[in-house]
This record gives sequence, structure tokens and C-alpha cells, in this order.
Amino acid sequence: MGRPGANVTGVTFVSSDLAAKRLQFLKEMAPRVSRVGVLWNPDHVDPEYRETQKAAQALGMRVQSLEVRNAGDLDAAWQSASATRVEAVIAVSSRLMTTNRQRIIESSRERRLLLASGWGPWAKEGALFSYGPDLNAMTRRAASYVDKILKGAKPGDLPVEQPTKFELVINLKTAKALRLTIPQSLLVRADEIIQ
Repeated sequence: MGRPGANVTGVTFVSSDLAAKRLQFLKEMAPRVSRVGVLWNPDHVDPEYRETQKAAQALGMRVQSLEVRNAGDLDAAWQSASATRVEAVIAVSSRLMTTNRQRIIESSRERRLLLASGWGPWAKEGALFSYGPDLNAMTRRAASYVDKILKGAKPGDLPVEQPTKFELVINLKTAKALRLTIPQSLLVRADEIIQ
């Protein structure tokens, strides 16, 4: 990643490293939650599901795989969540999940399930919370790379950058609808609170 070589460089939105932290925030917000469903696409190269499984063991939680390879799989995933008595859902950040974000948010709301994801727009649109890279900061970094390359820098000489700023966004309106009281210790750590 430090010297990718050839004609490759960029900015990664890596979020698998944050899976454990996301699950920890969920446990702090809702200590009684023990069954968490993970909406993920097994065809998407991202170890976030496996990282969530590892973190769940340490927190005494069980993880239910809710595989979604295309939008048509969402209904079956929600049926599986109901059958296994899932109490909360984490949507793994991917193009498929982002494209279906509003549908996922509405479905979790209808089922009164806590919903978390890795990017701020999820919480802003109705998920309970999101924790992940600051998308605006990452976009600015990507633009600076374009600028450097247009000015003659070789892409292979530029390191692939990872996020350095992360945001915790909590939606209090959603928490209230779920009759959930967010601990003050989390509210003071939040980067943004949706009222």
C-alpha cells in the first residue's frame, strides 16, 4: 500500500477494521441485544462479515448471516432475520447495500430492528447509527490525488491512503421510535446527532 507500483494508487474506504467497533457501539446502545444479523454480499471482497463474527464472540453475541447477492434476495434475508429472532442488523457497506439503503432502512423500521452501518448517510436517513470513514474527507483526499496525477505525479509512487478520520453519527429520532435511550457517554463521543 505504501508503494503500489505500476499505474495504481488511490484512497480506500476500508471498513472491515471498524466492524468490531461498530458492534461495540451497538452493545453500548442496546446492552440486551444478543442476536445480530449482518446484511452482506458474499460476492463482495470484504472481510467485514468475518470481522463482525469475531467481535461478536468477544461480546457474547451471536451473528446471523443475511446473505444478499442482489436486491431480490432482500425479502429472503428479512425472513431469515425473523426466523432467527434477530434483534439488530448491521448492513455491510457495499454498492449493493448503498443502492438499496432506503429499502433496508424502511424494512428495519417496519420490523422494529436496530440498524447500523458504516457510513453517515445511513444514520441521517433513518438507521440508528453509523460508524465509519468521513466520506467528505476521503473525497477531498481522492481529489488531491487526481490533482497530483494531472500535474505529473506517477500513480505507482503515491501510497494508497486509508481513512484517518472516522465519524459516529447517532439518530436520536430513530432511537426514540425504538424506545431506546442512548447513553450520555456515547452522545458526547458522537460526531453528529440527528434530532
